[in-house]
Amino acid sequence: MRLLRTPDDRFSDLPDFDFEPRYAELVDLHGGVIRVGYVEAGPEDGPPVLLLHGEPTWSYLYRKVIPVLADAGLRAIAPDLVGFGRSDKPGDMVDHTYQRHVEWMRAFAFDVLDLTDVTLVGQDWGGLIGLRLVAESPDRFARVVAANTGLPSGDTDMPELWHKFRDTVENAQVLDVGRFVQSGCQTRLSDEVRAAYDAPFPNEMYKAAPRAMPSLVPITPDDPASAANRAALKVLSELDKPFLVSFSDGDPITAPWGLELRGSMRGARELEHPTITGAGHFLQEDAGGRLGEVIARFVKS
Repeated sequence: MRLLRTPDDRFSDLPDFDFEPRYAELVDLHGGVIRVGYVEAGPEDGPPVLLLHGEPTWSYLYRKVIPVLADAGLRAIAPDLVGFGRSDKPGDMVDHTYQRHVEWMRAFAFDVLDLTDVTLVGQDWGGLIGLRLVAESPDRFARVVAANTGLPSGDTDMPELWHKFRDTVENAQVLDVGRFVQSGCQTRLSDEVRAAYDAPFPNEMYKAAPRAMPSLVPITPDDPASAANRAALKVLSELDKPFLVSFSDGDPITAPWGLELRGSMRGARELEHPTITGAGHFLQEDAGGRLGEVIARFVKS
């Protein structure tokens, strides 16, 4: 596997992101070693909260959430998915599969950090990956927060808007990551913030992961990931762990998933599920402080 590593100077002087970078080395299923970047804040003995981002962002997305959790006495851990942020970037699209991304985050959370009693917070692909982790290793988790995410199995079609997004990513000669993040926000991003989302990708060679991820979402019942996701949904629906659904009010793509999760998860039935108003798909960017407060209250309750 051909791995690329973003030069460190690309991450200098990022606005509102002065967390010290940390690194973990994973052994891939095929024997290779992959470096995963992450940031962490809060007491080391605090309840761990695993913050998983999605496409095409990185842990920078959680910069407004992390301080709220840390101030509440929680250990906030935000890794960069492989191919994003400070993590190593497999340079060929064929190196990116749904199963590999699940395995990479499993190795990070359990083999390297040995996390237990975890609260998962998953948004976008952070949920597609994280919910699989919960279903496959339920004893490691205490509770779940799903935020603008789901676990598609290909048994129902994705919204037309998502198909347009997938086509745009596949056909873009130059993939403008900052523009895509802006399109999923309701607030106006500064040029400096947009540049921070562009920072992990010095040129098109580094963008195999953001280009590949839309094509990995199961959209047909016989997709390679469909059976695993169906099995995970069955486990999750019967799991007796608190399951909070906190979606924004401005994401038409994932909105149906929120209703499905509230109705089908056993752990969601007795909870009140707060809606984050005035926020788009990237609710951490639009309303990160409020999302952090929702997560902190949920964990401490």
